[in-house]
Amino acid sequence: MSTEKLSETEYIKTNSNGLRGTFLESLKDNFTGAIREDDQSLIKFHGLYQQDDRDKREARIQSKLERLYSFMIRLRLPGGFLTPEQWISLHHTAGKYTTGTIKITTRQTIQLHGILKRNIRPTIQDFHLSGLDSIAACGDVNRNVTCTSNPKESPVHQQVYELAGKISAMCLPKTKAYYEIWIDKDQILSEKTQEDPLYQDRYLPRKMKVGIALPPNNDVDVFINDIAIIAIVENDEVVGYNIAAGGGMGSTHGNAATYPRLATLLGFVDTEEKLMKAVYEIITVQRDFGNRSDRKLARLKYTIDRLGVDNYRKEVEKRCGFTLEPARNFEFTQRKDRYGWVQNHEGKWFYTLFIEHGRVVDEHGYFLKTGLLKIAETGKANFRFTCNQNLILSDISEEDKPEIEKLLKEYKISEYTEDASALRKNSVACVAFNTCGLALAESQRYLPTLVTKLEPILEKYGLLQEDITIRMTGCPNGCGRSPNAEIGLVGTAYGKYNLHIGGDRLGMRLNTKYKENIEEKEILNTLDELFSIYSEERGSNETFGDFSFRKWIEN
Repeated sequence: MSTEKLSETEYIKTNSNGLRGTFLESLKDNFTGAIREDDQSLIKFHGLYQQDDRDKREARIQSKLERLYSFMIRLRLPGGFLTPEQWISLHHTAGKYTTGTIKITTRQTIQLHGILKRNIRPTIQDFHLSGLDSIAACGDVNRNVTCTSNPKESPVHQQVYELAGKISAMCLPKTKAYYEIWIDKDQILSEKTQEDPLYQDRYLPRKMKVGIALPPNNDVDVFINDIAIIAIVENDEVVGYNIAAGGGMGSTHGNAATYPRLATLLGFVDTEEKLMKAVYEIITVQRDFGNRSDRKLARLKYTIDRLGVDNYRKEVEKRCGFTLEPARNFEFTQRKDRYGWVQNHEGKWFYTLFIEHGRVVDEHGYFLKTGLLKIAETGKANFRFTCNQNLILSDISEEDKPEIEKLLKEYKISEYTEDASALRKNSVACVAFNTCGLALAESQRYLPTLVTKLEPILEKYGLLQEDITIRMTGCPNGCGRSPNAEIGLVGTAYGKYNLHIGGDRLGMRLNTKYKENIEEKEILNTLDELFSIYSEERGSNETFGDFSFRKWIEN
């Protein structure tokens, strides 16, 4: 454990009275739309971020007005599952208290933006009535646990999905502050703190992300997680799990000590009980050895690299009381969502629809949000989210499929999915402007336009249906997983991006910076040149990422 001076956030956590902070005072203060500074750190543990509208920031400053503060809330949905009743409730809550846009995230959950301070409690109470919560969806704890999304992938999918829920439950903070503050305000002054053997009163140095993959599809992008779990399946039975650790996409421009990293395989366990113990102890090692003085160097990846993989593994094994076996062989053959209709081994039907960057909204004559509400109101389809920001209408019976199919056509949802190019379907973008305080450049508001300009270039070279992955982030924090794409664009300033190429299509190799601080014209010209060479010189079945790595990066 570091003996260096603790960061200010560490003092805020330990002095928070079990994450209760001074929320009562903050909520009563009607002179500002913000909450107290320390509470801004603590509210993340309750699943919220304080933000402001950056489009209006300058004008409000000129008018001597306070920033237009609001809050983003993120749900805890291990495995990314909602019932139709919960979707209906979410739809109406979004309409009452937020901008109205339902945002599917890369963590297989939902977040809503634009909640005013006075509406935080009503929003959370609405969720509570639907059996939903936002506990630990943000903050220095284990975040939403992701897993392979489509039950079509394997007969053991349900087992893997349930495992995500078990890990999520095991890693929840023990404090009851969330319920006292947001659900039953009469208990807000409680001085009682709950013992928390996992997090103690320090919690973690930084966030912790866990993902579970079910080969051969790496749709969950498993190696970007702090803890990456790969189910090993033989004869349609889970025989154990490979465990990897140390993934994370974030870095800081100009700080060479920070970098994106893929998780390193540590070993194999042959029972779920051992897996749960290993996950728990990986977290305790990070709790005790992670950097608490510099938050930029506080993720698990830096702890592992500082200690060394072998020493880190030995510490985990010592705490587990058993030795990890050598990792078992596995193979990923793709890393994408299965668009359209598929049927699983139980005869249930699943329809994966494309939602560009996860924005569920009615706009430009496309009534996606209304259409999904109508589907939910039938009560005949569950809702599952993917780590690529898409939605699966799931668990549909044979007799109910025609009704769902009719609604998909009526609201042009199936048409939108079928007409989207492969590049667009394989694109991911973070939120960035206008709400993210870290954004240096646009992302979700710009990438659709850039893809539209790239599509004719791809068509010119016969590449329009190539499954090339392109991802954009408005800053180097990595929320859109841009370092783990064949083409990554990382914002450096408004309208400027670093262009990265050479990542592999399966999520097993990061990309490399190719050009710095370039604007749209140079992005288009550069990719035009690269696509031209790729179309002429690529090997048989060679992906753009592999070709780029071989041609321009490796040598």
